[in-house]
Amino acid sequence: MIGYAATARMRSAYPRMETNKSYDYYDRTDWWNNILSIPAPRIVVIEDVDDPPGLGAFVGEVHANILLALGCVGIVTNGAVRDLPDIRPTEFQMFAGNVSVSHAYAHIFDFGGKVEIGGLKIQPGDIIHGDCHGVQTVPFEIADRVPTAARDVRQRRHQLIGLRRSNDFTLDKLRQSIRDTAVSIQETK
Repeated sequence: MIGYAATARMRSAYPRMETNKSYDYYDRTDWWNNILSIPAPRIVVIEDVDDPPGLGAFVGEVHANILLALGCVGIVTNGAVRDLPDIRPTEFQMFAGNVSVSHAYAHIFDFGGKVEIGGLKIQPGDIIHGDCHGVQTVPFEIADRVPTAARDVRQRRHQLIGLRRSNDFTLDKLRQSIRDTAVSIQETK
């Protein structure tokens, strides 16, 4: 998953203080306009500020489909998500701290500012990359070089693994291959 961060902060442990409603899950539709101000593809990044985070899930089947309609490819949150079997066929990707059975009192109280998820500080519009290993930001100044660098890393790994699998593997050949790789890296810098 790769896209631009659309940020928000949420709570779910208690109802909103400015209202007596116990269910105000969908009342921040102004947040959707803010999401659309971010270039596509978009990744929603929601910091759950409850302690501990993740009591209730803001994104479930309905919000995942709303976010897909808004050009979002996924969500990153330290909080919870839910409705996993219903979301899986949509290919909307979710990186979350946990899974919750309920939305509880989930509500967005702030959006469009800096958030922090697992120690990662994220600004609106930051480039986010996520895969089965986790989520990271990609600095704009190197973003155009990342695909080539990733291909080079993958090629070097395949060479080392191929050597290990070959019938003529020796430690000397491994050491030489690692030295050659180090020289190759220095030459590309």
